[in-house]
Order: sequence, then structure tokens, then C-alpha cells
Amino acid sequence: MRIIYFGTPEFAVAGLEGLMNAGFDIVAVVTVPDKPSGRGMKLQCSAVKKFAIEKGLVILQPVDLKEERFLQTLLELKPDLQIVVAFRILPEIVWSLPSHGTYNLHASLLPQYRGAAPIQHVIMRGEKLTGVTTFKLAQGMDTGSVALQQTVKISEEMNGGELHDLLMEVGSSLLVRTVGLISQGKLELRKQETAGVQLIAAPRLFRQDMEINWKQTGCQIINHIRALAPKPGATCEVVFLDQTTLSIKILNAKFVADGSFVLGNIETGKQNYFHIGCIDGWIEVLEMQAAGKGKMAVRDFLRGNNLAGGKLKLQ
Repeated sequence: MRIIYFGTPEFAVAGLEGLMNAGFDIVAVVTVPDKPSGRGMKLQCSAVKKFAIEKGLVILQPVDLKEERFLQTLLELKPDLQIVVAFRILPEIVWSLPSHGTYNLHASLLPQYRGAAPIQHVIMRGEKLTGVTTFKLAQGMDTGSVALQQTVKISEEMNGGELHDLLMEVGSSLLVRTVGLISQGKLELRKQETAGVQLIAAPRLFRQDMEINWKQTGCQIINHIRALAPKPGATCEVVFLDQTTLSIKILNAKFVADGSFVLGNIETGKQNYFHIGCIDGWIEVLEMQAAGKGKMAVRDFLRGNNLAGGKLKLQ
């Protein structure tokens, strides 16, 4: 089959590489246009484009997915199948084009956690299980008929970055199996069952979603920190007596149940630990990052930053 592959970040590279290693014919890769990034605002290309360049693949970077020239190029490529992994929403004129349809790899067990950030949302909600799903695109976000699914366990210590890497690996294998069954004419689709199910959404996260709500329980706060580690990081702000502030990211922490807590209070002992009071105990910060700095262990941070008299800015 002639396959066109749509994808952007590192998560999508694994699936593309898996399909190529399995011998499938990738006739083109579609990814986002290069964007200025970093201090020098130099143009940077996506992870998928970097991989495609290395492999000598045809690369398309449309600004508008309904652009006539782009649509004509797709028609000329005569795809039998299209694969989408971590890309923007395709218009029907694009996903309906191939004879075998267009299939998506999604990082959750659909129909739960439809949306752009399933990995972070499952950890934030304290789930113990998640997985990956391949499905055939249809109208509506992540609503098409399911091809294959595979379940993955989430350990109590696992953070968002670790779950991302695990699902990337598992998802690549599932994608190869899915395309293999399509090519053999053996794939059986099933409708997503939503009747009587309370669906949990997984929308895109914005800057305000990174902020820690210290009025939550310790377990909820730890889940929030885990979900956003190592990037983009869960954020909070220390306010000092003179009203100056210090913005920090907490990258690793643990919860200590203790009745002596005071909500928002900071304790550092003799500059060798960093405790923050929540509604049912203390959050012990283990690894953090100050604004404009690299990540560091708490003791290293406290050597150069006196937090005495500081309190957390509460939402």
C-alpha cells in the first residue's frame, strides 16, 4: 500500500520508523511548517521532519490543509492509506481521500480521554491504567471506529515523560499491527461504546493549567506534579514579606501526611529540605527549577536561595 504519514513531535517519529522498518511504503510525510524558536528565534523543524530528511522521504508542510495545491499533491500521490499520529485535526476532504481510509494512533483507551493531552490528564486524575488506540478517522474528535487497543499500567512513581516514552513504544508496535491487518484485509473495526459511560475529556493544557492548586489534597498535588514532569513542569510562586516573588517549577516531590501543616507555609529546616503545606499535610519538594535556571536538587537550590519568611501564593 501507498501510505501518507501525518505527524509532528517525537511521539510520531516512533510510529513512522516502525512502519518503515516493517517494510511499508511511505510515499510522503506531512508535518507542520518550520517555526522560529529559542533565544535566536531561528527556524526549527519538527521531529518528524528531521527524521524524514534523514530517510530521504518526500515532505509536505502545508499552512492550510484545505489549500488547493496541497490537496492536488495528495491526489497525485495516490495514497491507499493515511496514518495520523500527534497532528492537528484533518478536514474531511483530506481524511476521506484514501481508498482504505485514514487511521489515527491515540495515547489513551478510547472513548476515554479524547483530546490533545491524554497522557497528562490520566496521571492528573490518578489513573492506574491507560493505553493506546488505533482508530479510523470520522467526523468528531477521536470518535471513529476502533481498530486495536493495548493497555498499559501506570506505576505510582511514573511521570508524564516516562509514560509518554512507554506509550510511544507500545503505540508504534500497535500501529504496525494495525497497518498489517489493513494490508491483509483482516482488520475488524468496532464502534466506540459510549452509552451509559461518563466520558472524561483530555483537552490541550495551557499555562494556567500548569499552576499547582495548593487547596487540593496532597495526593492530587503529587499527581499534578507527576503529570507535568519533566516538561513543562508544575508551577507555583513564592511570595516574600517584602512582596517580591519567585516563580518555581516542581519536578519531583512526595506527600507527607501530617496534622501540623499550615496551608501555604514553607519550611526549610536548616536549608536542607523544602516542605510546603497543603490541606492534609506537606509536599516535600525533591527536585525543582527556578525561573531561568536549570533543574536541580532541593539542597542545591537552597544553598543559593533563602526562602525564610516566604509563603506560597494560593489560587
